[in-house]
Amino acid sequence: MTDPKVQHQTVILDGRKTASEIKTEIAEEVRHLKSKGYRAPHLAAILVGDDGASETYVNNKVKGCKQVGFDSTLLRFSTSISESKLLHEIERINNDDDIDGLVVQLPLPEHISEEKVNDAISPSKDVDGFTNENYGRIVSHDISILPATPYGIMELLRRYNIKTKGQHCVVVGQSRIVGSPVASMMAKHARSTVTLCHIDTLDLSFYTRQADILIVAVGKPGLISGDMVKEGVVVVDVGTTRVSDEEAPRGYVIKGDVIYDEVAPKASHISPVPGGVGPMTIASLLLNTLKASKQRLNIHI
Repeated sequence: MTDPKVQHQTVILDGRKTASEIKTEIAEEVRHLKSKGYRAPHLAAILVGDDGASETYVNNKVKGCKQVGFDSTLLRFSTSISESKLLHEIERINNDDDIDGLVVQLPLPEHISEEKVNDAISPSKDVDGFTNENYGRIVSHDISILPATPYGIMELLRRYNIKTKGQHCVVVGQSRIVGSPVASMMAKHARSTVTLCHIDTLDLSFYTRQADILIVAVGKPGLISGDMVKEGVVVVDVGTTRVSDEEAPRGYVIKGDVIYDEVAPKASHISPVPGGVGPMTIASLLLNTLKASKQRLNIHI
């Protein structure tokens, strides 16, 4: 029997540190490829409008490209751009052999269908992993490009040597971007037993208390409290919500879906917000771009 007086040391799943290590690995591979005469991978990003958060996300992606030696192109359009014009721009990039990856920053203006835009991107250049074709490949053996955020979660678990095989993974959140794909990936690739919940799940705590690995991606600050998890759980908090705070330098703070101060003492591992999954998403985007470039150029070294 475990002595209740013995306190375990919670391990922080440091996304910033892990992402930095991945970027170093990518930069080394890019230098090797260029030494063999190959061009640098090239990522294009499309930003529609002037939303502050979207601007930050895109700038971080461009910054990431520079850090690893990629070429990057940022295309800016006003919110008045028509859907047909945007689709035309995507098609132009699809046909540009010098560009390996394309991301269209979401959200888009209401008059533009995000589904149409995502599916207009060539699957071979869809480094966010949003197209229907790449989404479907999650459950196949023909894995080309994995959705960036779930890919980042999987890498974080792998690099921290988290046992996943046979473990009960509870995913809270069923979004197309995170919850649904990460549930599939944990079942197929990590060999976990998976329960997929969402914000309307009745008696949510009944399920979260059973989790060996708990992944929360809802966007509701404070959804998971300390009494909703068991001792020794591995917690991955994907939530990133701006919450007003007049005392904060920017007038707001970023909150996750997990009440960190309550859950961390019970967890064996936990990802912080910010600094957990966020940096891993960009690192995964860069990994996908490198993979897409090597496939495009038929590189096998």
